[in-house]
Amino acid sequence: MSNDLPLTKEAILDAAEQVLRRYGPDKTSVVDVARALQVSHGTLYRHFASKASLREAVTERWLHNIILDPLETIAVQSGGSAKERLRSWLETLVHTKRTYAINDSEMFAMYAAVTLDAVEMITTHVNQLIDQIARIIEEGIKSKEFKLVESNATARAIFIATSRFHHPAHAHEWSSDTIDQEFASVWVLLLSGIS
Repeated sequence: MSNDLPLTKEAILDAAEQVLRRYGPDKTSVVDVARALQVSHGTLYRHFASKASLREAVTERWLHNIILDPLETIAVQSGGSAKERLRSWLETLVHTKRTYAINDSEMFAMYAAVTLDAVEMITTHVNQLIDQIARIIEEGIKSKEFKLVESNATARAIFIATSRFHHPAHAHEWSSDTIDQEFASVWVLLLSGIS
């Protein structure tokens, strides 16, 4: 088993993601990832201390690329209505989670599992999302679309109030015939509270 190319963190994460998709998070081992890279599993342990730390790193990158970056694009948009941007942000979050729960089920399952174990990483991720909402709310306050509210506390409340539509623990509910109508009702309630 030898690979003459230098082993980078990105190469390991790419291989781990492919192997996780093939075998699923429960059946994938560090040996499987090492085999895909044509290196010994000991080589991987020089980069990641455990299978858990490797899974966490793959999940963190996935969350950043799939969730955080597209939402940041919405959060930093200038001009237009803050109400529309906030709704677009929430709908993008909800749609992305639903899509990946169906179309990338192995990665979504790993993400759901990691949310239970990697508390610090998930807390950081959630705080980044809440910060994005807060920035949209601050723009809405400046444009007088929203009441003068404490933006971080309000952003956190909005994130929590919509968690049924984006938290992986509720994924089994997302195929309900009424889920879109329920989201619309929650949105109207939230908007009436801050407008």
